[in-house]
Amino acid sequence: MKNGSCRVAGFWVASLTLASCGTEGRFDPDLRGWMNGGLDTAPAAAQAAPRPQPDNRGVITFANGQVAVAQAGDTPATVAARLGLDAGQLASHNALPADAPLRSGAVLVLPTKVAQGTVARPTGIAAIVTDPFAKGTGTKPAAPSPQTPSEHVVASGETAWSIARKYDVTVQDLASWNGLPANMDLRVGQRLIVPKPGTKPDVLATTVPGTGSPTPKPPSAATPLPDETTAPASEPAPDAPTTDLGATRTAASGGGPLRMPVSGSIIRVYEKGSNDGIDIAAPSGTPVTAAGAGSVAAITRDTAGVPIIVVRHEGDLMTVYTGLDGVDVAKGDTVSAGQSLGKAGNDGFVHFEVRRGFESVDPEKMLN
Repeated sequence: MKNGSCRVAGFWVASLTLASCGTEGRFDPDLRGWMNGGLDTAPAAAQAAPRPQPDNRGVITFANGQVAVAQAGDTPATVAARLGLDAGQLASHNALPADAPLRSGAVLVLPTKVAQGTVARPTGIAAIVTDPFAKGTGTKPAAPSPQTPSEHVVASGETAWSIARKYDVTVQDLASWNGLPANMDLRVGQRLIVPKPGTKPDVLATTVPGTGSPTPKPPSAATPLPDETTAPASEPAPDAPTTDLGATRTAASGGGPLRMPVSGSIIRVYEKGSNDGIDIAAPSGTPVTAAGAGSVAAITRDTAGVPIIVVRHEGDLMTVYTGLDGVDVAKGDTVSAGQSLGKAGNDGFVHFEVRRGFESVDPEKMLN
């Protein structure tokens, strides 16, 4: 039965993949505009208004916040310097290292408000030709946009298409407003500005002049609704069971040399080759500590900018910690068991690995 289910799932995945290629061979994971029928979701999202133009410093001021549009060669640090903001605060607010290179046109959501700039100076011919009858030579202050886009923080597993569907906008509008790359790549913690969807066409109004609008057919017009007799409940429904997350924690062997790096339930166990560590539930801001005494061998970051800390211990052991938001140690530091390494991030868990040399081992067998 299991293999049959896999084959059915594989069939549907293949069918949807082929269907989503569209009539011109372009991959359209959102299935919008592919065909007229059940899969046509084009009416689901009308085109939004274009993103407002930034001021001379690259800032767009909305009624409910501000964003900065990156220029070629920008990093969060250079944008922060241009706007008089703290580079670390701007970078962490957008889940990026301060020195991360930015795409031209990419958007950074500002953590605090900055003063409005002036209208961006025109380029080319428009910058040379002036109106001899115009009064005054001063620059015009940039007016705030009346638009109020939503702000969305990307969570693990989300895509540009799923976010676009959630807010009822097209993925093209989401991409153009945020300067996304062609592959629509997102990072966990990235802040997106989501425009208000455009006005959807009134289907009933699109009729030939003089014919009037058709009357919608009620659901019960073809077949009357069946009689329904609902029996009264003989007794109240039982209370929903409460889940004790602490009780879901997998028991450790009790005789290992290491301690739990974070106080929480083990929500994913070790499986060599597929999960070379354990995932421990940890709300954002939970302290993450060294599982044993040792020295910080390395601090790096994954592709989403999330810190990864490696601590070397006696006996050729190494422990690895990821899913952190902040780091309290530096490479080469000597740490004691229980010493703070940083704080848990926004993923809801901390990933913890134990390695002997380059081989992963089950962390639960090493915990005391």
